[in-house]
Amino acid sequence: MRVHVMDLKPGDFLQADTFSARGLHVLPRGSRLQLEEIARLIQHGVDYVDIEELQEPPAPNIRTSMIQAVARGFDTAIEGFESVYMEALTKGSFNQSVVDDILRPSLESFDKQKDVVTLLLLLERSDNYTYTHSLQVGMLSYYIASWLGYSKQECYVIARAGYLIDIGKCRISPAILNKPGKLTPAEYEEVKLHTIYGHDIIRNSMNDSYTALAALQHHEREDGSGYPHRLTKTDIHPYAQIAAVADIYSAMTSHRVYQSKQELISVLREIHSLSFGKLSAVPVQAFIQHLMPGFIGKRVLLSTGDLGVIIMNNPVDVFRPLVQCDGQFLDLSRERNVSVIEIYME
Repeated sequence: MRVHVMDLKPGDFLQADTFSARGLHVLPRGSRLQLEEIARLIQHGVDYVDIEELQEPPAPNIRTSMIQAVARGFDTAIEGFESVYMEALTKGSFNQSVVDDILRPSLESFDKQKDVVTLLLLLERSDNYTYTHSLQVGMLSYYIASWLGYSKQECYVIARAGYLIDIGKCRISPAILNKPGKLTPAEYEEVKLHTIYGHDIIRNSMNDSYTALAALQHHEREDGSGYPHRLTKTDIHPYAQIAAVADIYSAMTSHRVYQSKQELISVLREIHSLSFGKLSAVPVQAFIQHLMPGFIGKRVLLSTGDLGVIIMNNPVDVFRPLVQCDGQFLDLSRERNVSVIEIYME
């Protein structure tokens, strides 16, 4: 059956080899088309292709059931962190084995679910910010570490460090943490103490100085503008550098009493800019390079009010993708007045 490329759907099969107008072989016969393949056909100026008419029984939605299982695991981990947080508040320490029992099942599910963008969307919660944020930071620290080539055991330790970086907030007044307006200078100085408190609580709970350093240093910045000790590039531990990237991304994409969450791709652009002097460029580049492909195929809401689907990342401006909308393709690197304002899981 001959169809226009604009009418192709993910899952269609090519009936014949496909060539561009210049005779370039674009895709072979039998190719199963996904959004990336459809985008390639468009890039090469192919107008029509022949596809096979297949009558296949619908496959069971394994992906949906897996996502539901991951979501349940997230809820358990978030509730678990609340118990660790309260123990740290009352005792000044926590049981490391409890943390491991909470975190390990989640990390095992991360290995099975490679779509990190979907995981981030699953973790969007409007309540329990501190607990949800901790799981997000732990998860992202795990992935960044794996993308940087750390061993399996090191990835777990780094994930745990990310999970625990804000444990010191248990000693900060809830009235300050949940304040809807701008903090006073004195209140901000108190919030900054959570890094020192976290370091002390972890040292009282675990024989792991690197995890304690991640809590102490995750707000340090390479140019010396961070806190609590205004460290510079070479003095910041690599675990803290990884946790800092995860921490900022999670904070900027989460809804809090004093801040509206920002759209995921625009936050990546901002983090990229922070890699020039503030954040370590190594984990930032690994984060962006591996996360951006996960946006392909996601439904989006545009600033025009239209719904579309991201079909490819733009090599000219990776943060302004090509979006299919109402049968048309919008190159957001050219349509500068149009932007993505929301991303949906399915």
